[in-house]
Parts: sequence; C-alpha cells; structure tokens
Amino acid sequence: MAGNEPTRTPLIKGVHGAPGVYELTWSMGPGPAGRATWQYGQEQIRGARHIVWRRIGTHDIFTGP
Repeated sequence: MAGNEPTRTPLIKGVHGAPGVYELTWSMGPGPAGRATWQYGQEQIRGARHIVWRRIGTHDIFTGP
C-alpha cells in the first residue's frame, strides 16, 4: 500500500463525491449486508495507520459520508 490508499478489493472503494473517504462492504449470512465508511486520521502510533470510522450499519448509512 502506498500513501493513504487502502488495498483495492471489490469490497473496498472510495466514496463518490467524498475525497479521502472509503467504504467497506461485507455479508455474514442471509441478513442485510453490512457497510461502513472510514477515512485515515493523523497517525497515533508511529508507523501505524490510524482509521477513523465514520458510519457503520446497512446500506442506509449512505445518506452522506
């Protein structure tokens, strides 16, 4: 991974219209799929990325990043 870009997979992508904000999708069975938005924050531990979770839930979280 270079800079502040996450590893690209079909489950992680940038949020359209919100630079620096990413979305993550997962599914754990027959219920609704889970989704979360996040961004990188300022490093808290030297050499370790710091993630700021913005929203976690179902598809309904996408009313705004």
